[in-house]
Amino acid sequence: MCGIAGILDRRGGEHSPHRGQLDAMISQLRHRGPDGFGFLVQPPIGFAHARLSIIDLAGGDQPIFNEDRSISVIFNGEIFNYIELRAELETKGHRFYTHSDTEVIVHAYEEYGDDFVRLLNGQFAIALWDANRQRLLLIRDRVGIAPLFYTKEGARLLFASEIKAILPALSASPRLNPSALDQTFTFWAPLSPQTQFEHVFELPPGMLLVADANGEELRRYWDWQFPESADGYWSGSEEQLAGELRDLLIDATRIRLRADVPVGAYLSGGLDSSVLTSLIHKHTQTPLRTFSIGFEEASLDESSYQRLMIDHLQADHSHVVCANADVGTQLPDTIWHTETTVLRTAPVPMRRLSRLVREQGFKVVLTGEGSDEVLGGYDIFKEAKIRQFWASQPQSQWRPLLLKRLYPYLDVTPGRAQTYLQNFYGIGLDRPEQPCFSHLPRWDTTAKAKMFFSDAFKQQLTENCAARLEAELPAALARWAPFNRGQYLEAKGLLGSYLLCSQGDRMLMANSVEGRFPFLDHRVIEFAARLPPSLKMKVLNEKYLLKRAMQSYLPDAIVNRHKQPYRAPDVPAFIDKVSGQPLPYVAELLSDSSLREFGYFDPARVGLLLKKAVRGGAIGYRDNQALVGILSTQVWHHLFVKKSHF
Repeated sequence: MCGIAGILDRRGGEHSPHRGQLDAMISQLRHRGPDGFGFLVQPPIGFAHARLSIIDLAGGDQPIFNEDRSISVIFNGEIFNYIELRAELETKGHRFYTHSDTEVIVHAYEEYGDDFVRLLNGQFAIALWDANRQRLLLIRDRVGIAPLFYTKEGARLLFASEIKAILPALSASPRLNPSALDQTFTFWAPLSPQTQFEHVFELPPGMLLVADANGEELRRYWDWQFPESADGYWSGSEEQLAGELRDLLIDATRIRLRADVPVGAYLSGGLDSSVLTSLIHKHTQTPLRTFSIGFEEASLDESSYQRLMIDHLQADHSHVVCANADVGTQLPDTIWHTETTVLRTAPVPMRRLSRLVREQGFKVVLTGEGSDEVLGGYDIFKEAKIRQFWASQPQSQWRPLLLKRLYPYLDVTPGRAQTYLQNFYGIGLDRPEQPCFSHLPRWDTTAKAKMFFSDAFKQQLTENCAARLEAELPAALARWAPFNRGQYLEAKGLLGSYLLCSQGDRMLMANSVEGRFPFLDHRVIEFAARLPPSLKMKVLNEKYLLKRAMQSYLPDAIVNRHKQPYRAPDVPAFIDKVSGQPLPYVAELLSDSSLREFGYFDPARVGLLLKKAVRGGAIGYRDNQALVGILSTQVWHHLFVKKSHF
């Protein structure tokens, strides 16, 4: 991965993009591309590129051009099938002057026009300038691995891999987008294309933006699709389909090992990373180099399962422990990279893990993100399945108790089950057919943190988040199986806007490390979409077909372990162990004066929450999520609106 930035300004003369503007923009992305900068100033376009050298170390500097230099491109990401595409394009007469994956982009565009993007297997944010047609293309990969943001200011179109690179070129100071914060306090992230910065947008996954003399046009070239009837599903036997899934994952993993630098892999001890490391070990010649993180808090730590896989594979392994204090002190720097509010501290340890990778001399790691969305692994899918069953008899006393199979630690006795579980999971039972049924409990629980919004801020909120999301869903979703609807919501919401962004790309690239995601190969996604839901989750056994496909590769303890969601220390990390008081920056940003100055949250209510945290009271999931969300929003404002540092 790299960093890209640029300006399109058709006014000409003194308004034309110039090197000083581009320098100011790309300097904000040095962490994404520490190996060198490249520029193109060819009014009305200006390009800047920060390079992380991974393929064609000597010859892959960007921008890259076609033979007559009429087409130029800057690019963040990787085209994993570039070898095959290059061979095909050479047979059609195209001449290459580098060995980089980037160069296939300009020649594929020459050959196939805008449809060339459908041929790419990769993760990418592309800016392509066609000088002959005076036309700019901005393109983002299918699922949103590589970030790309843009804004318009008058006649100018500005874009970059991170918003902080756009800000130096704007005349106006940054402002918070109230709708985006409202959405984050519902869905954990803003709805694409909105961002937390007012008037700055992300290019949604699977879309391209065309800017020419006629203006700007957004086009979708790919989306998650599921069968609309029973005959749309694969009809093979379990054994056959498990074999096909395994073969796809082998190839998706193999091509993601293409690099001119060493490639490692994350190993969490869960099923997904264990699958990938096993495929590398068994089906490639790549030396297996793995990395993991542990926690001082035993309930969060998975080190025993990591050690099991390390011994099983005889991997060369590096491990780092993230202490509670690390989370508390490193949140501000983490928010500088996420550029948005977070409701969990989970990104902080991921940034520490990527630093370990870089310290060990690696620039690339494979990770297991995407498996749960693609193959049905989250507890939210199990909850929805039970709730669908419960909805057919909403007065049943025993059906809600099935939730104890998911969360056996819940103190739910038959006598109080109906009231207790109705409060948490009973929302929407009267309309199980509604498109967002699977996610209503999560959204409802998260939205309770809005009680901390100030009255003045609430007055700026003019729409219902969930209604807006539902209105933008594809019409075909109503004809999909309920399980697949839940998958779509998770893939289009949390995956792209939070997991691949705040926990993924931003935490990796903060330390100049590229993440690669075999489970998000579009061939794997499209194959899995046509699997019957019963093969993704058999009764309540998540990712059933993946387990069957990989059973002979993995220890039984890995295949059969109860899924443990990745979690990190939260509220206790912000309380100093010695003094028992909030960390200094926490006390400052959650003080009455700061809360009133920034204006987003009610000082009295936040003050009570903070006192509860200091007392070490029984702060549950909701309180943790609320405090992290409030604090990270205050940090965001301090960094980006006040332009102050800690």
